[in-house]
Amino acid sequence: MHSIHGHENDALIIGRFQPLHNGHLEVIRKVSAECDHVIIGIGSAQSSHTSENPFTAGERYLMMSETLKDEGIDNAMIVPVEDLNRYSVWVSHVESICPPFSIIYSNNLGTRRLFTEAGYEVRHAPLYNRRDHSGTEVRRRMANGGDWRSLVPEPVAKVIDAIDGVGRIRSMGDFDGGI
Repeated sequence: MHSIHGHENDALIIGRFQPLHNGHLEVIRKVSAECDHVIIGIGSAQSSHTSENPFTAGERYLMMSETLKDEGIDNAMIVPVEDLNRYSVWVSHVESICPPFSIIYSNNLGTRRLFTEAGYEVRHAPLYNRRDHSGTEVRRRMANGGDWRSLVPEPVAKVIDAIDGVGRIRSMGDFDGGI
């Protein structure tokens, strides 16, 4: 497919990465092998310290950059993407803050629809053991004292340990909506 957006083999993966887990990493590995350049959009960059979005954009950026370095993935760049809550301008917002791309990998129906309407090639992100490889499951295990480390790359676990991410998640019941 020839793209109206140029950079025919450059792709965008967008997600919240709360936190980056092994399922995300498998998608990034696959896309970085298939495409010339990969832009990883850290979605909801303005959100942190809630049960759904416990980690800051900076913490997620560090988790991602350390994992990419550890994996030897050198054709990816990371861009924090704040939510606008205005769907009519969201694609142009993403375009304005990201380098050019022509392909987007997403399984979110709204994201898929918006980028399809804007003329992008939209591909499904492959799902890897979705039952365990979800941010919700990682956060649930962190909150309940379960084995979450086996679900995330080692560099992510190191960042979570350094910021006491488990303690933060366990305190979220006291935190949510309180600010």
